[in-house]
Amino acid sequence: MSVKYASLASEIISLVGGPENIRSAYHCQTRLRFELRDEAKVRTAELNDTEGVATTRSVGGVFQVVIGTHVKDVFDEVDRELRNAEASGGAAPSVEAEPVSQRKNPLTVVINFVAGTFQPLIPALSGAGMIMALLAVLVVTDVITQDSQTYQVLSFFANAVFYFLPIFVAIGAADKLKTNRTLAGVVAAMMLHPKWTEMVAAGHSVHLFGLIPLPLTTYGSTVIPIMLIVFVQSYVERWLNRVIHDSVKLVFVPMITFLVMGTLAMTLLGPIGTFLGGHLAAFFTFLTENAPWAPAVIVGALLPVMVMFGIHNAVAPLGVAQLAQVGYDSIFGPGCLCSNIAQSVATFTVAVRTKEAKLRQIATAGGITALMGITEPALYGVALPKRYPLIAAMAGGGAGGLYAGLTMTRRFAVGTSGIPAIFLYIGDNTMRYFVNILIALAISAVVSGIVAFLLSFRFERTVAVKTAVTDTELGTGLTVDADRPVVASAADGSAVSAAPAASATATATAVRTDRALITAPVQGDVIALDQVPDAAFASGVMGPGVGVEPVNGAIVAPVSGTVVAAVESGHAFGILTDDGVEVLVHVGVDTVQMKGAGFTDPVPQGARVTAGQRLVQADLRAIRSAGHPATVILVVTNAADQESVTITAEGAVLAGEPVLTVTR
Repeated sequence: MSVKYASLASEIISLVGGPENIRSAYHCQTRLRFELRDEAKVRTAELNDTEGVATTRSVGGVFQVVIGTHVKDVFDEVDRELRNAEASGGAAPSVEAEPVSQRKNPLTVVINFVAGTFQPLIPALSGAGMIMALLAVLVVTDVITQDSQTYQVLSFFANAVFYFLPIFVAIGAADKLKTNRTLAGVVAAMMLHPKWTEMVAAGHSVHLFGLIPLPLTTYGSTVIPIMLIVFVQSYVERWLNRVIHDSVKLVFVPMITFLVMGTLAMTLLGPIGTFLGGHLAAFFTFLTENAPWAPAVIVGALLPVMVMFGIHNAVAPLGVAQLAQVGYDSIFGPGCLCSNIAQSVATFTVAVRTKEAKLRQIATAGGITALMGITEPALYGVALPKRYPLIAAMAGGGAGGLYAGLTMTRRFAVGTSGIPAIFLYIGDNTMRYFVNILIALAISAVVSGIVAFLLSFRFERTVAVKTAVTDTELGTGLTVDADRPVVASAADGSAVSAAPAASATATATAVRTDRALITAPVQGDVIALDQVPDAAFASGVMGPGVGVEPVNGAIVAPVSGTVVAAVESGHAFGILTDDGVEVLVHVGVDTVQMKGAGFTDPVPQGARVTAGQRLVQADLRAIRSAGHPATVILVVTNAADQESVTITAEGAVLAGEPVLTVTR
């Protein structure tokens, strides 16, 4: 048990709607994955604010909670709590009462089915792949020969999982489809039975009852036939359990399942799956001969986007299928490895260039895990919030993927997609592919590093701000007290004060301009005003502006000026600059109903504030728990008196970054 994650697990279950809203739960390398009855019950904003949760995603009907590399420990506690709920009678009805396939479109069903089937196989495939890599190293270094008994033994250690792959795929597919995994495994074992292999090798026609022909096909290392078989078996078994009396179900359901599915597998479904697999192999061959660069470039450049939307779960099995069909993978592996290394280097570049201590820690840790093949911490913790590392990673991954594709680089086993995976590219008694992947990774690293470094000059900003310069840029025309600290928001939401520029009595007069910059009142993601969940603001009747979906509750002044309006509840402030620009900061929607709860130390009406100075500390969790959106709304209320108001930012911003420009 992972007791220290019990509280986190309990909170996650509660925020996704409770045990009764969860159809099934499983995990991959970094994420908890939930199939939910009603996604509308998920309190997404609160989940994203929960300590221990990196972010959330809803892809293809599966709600994902990104945790990190310790996800299994969290899942153990989630699983324990769900089992306890089921034991106490509080769990939801069986999924069999409403099959997933009846609730989703066909494409979603296929993607979820394939992804859910292969996820449990990753550790076994990775372990076997690394043994194959070790064997390749031992052979090319002349430590052992392929004729030695040591090679033969280690070889079947590694190849066992691939030869018996249909059985493991059957178990994974059965778990995904909520059917009996043991019965599915036995049907797969029938297709691998030595006697059947012997009949196929003999080449003589085989008939069941002297009438039904059985095509002579071997199924070792295949994937598609057994997935098709288990899909059909899930319906057959469900029907049998419904029509056969409970008193004889234990005997007759397995017996009839074996007879029906064994016959269908050997006469119809297996050959159909083999036919489809043959065409898939032909497609792989066509790509290898005519466009070897395409898969590696696409995966190398777009893998971060694929991960965000969960598409990689549907693409990665193509590499496994290619490996099973032709003995190597050039579809997914090379591009994936190039992309991961590019993400690692881009993230390390952020760690070097950023001035934010907290972000530097996150970037350093994320860069290390990406180097080992786990990119979610780097992607969600650094690349997406900062944007430019994502651009750099895609450029580097695409460049390295292009080289890997043009040189027909391939891996000979499935394993991790980090630095240790380079040994998977030793095979065919040559070091050619090993050398090529090293060159491809070097290209990815160099391109990603250079692009990230160059872009950092535009995207990275120094947190400390000089008071006189700041107010000149804001165009407020104010006389600023130099001993009043200017506050900016760091990545972790903490306040970072700039040191006074002079003595407590000194002043610096800003220069009046015809342009005023209005900055973000909180760190978060900028959204268009018409997307704000409040009709009055969204219609623009209150004035032009933007909304910010906050990541913390530190609400700061977007301009320097006088607070001419401050409601008692502390959720809204009107600020008038000395140049006559009226700005409204409204925290949350309908938060007046909270009557001040969740808002701490608001500045009073009549107070003089400097851009970046704290207006109020808002408890985002309290706001959302009360049923209100936490969107922070920023509008210019006297826009009619100005020449124009222009939005100058989009996406993620830090508090204090310009988001609006007012021309007077």
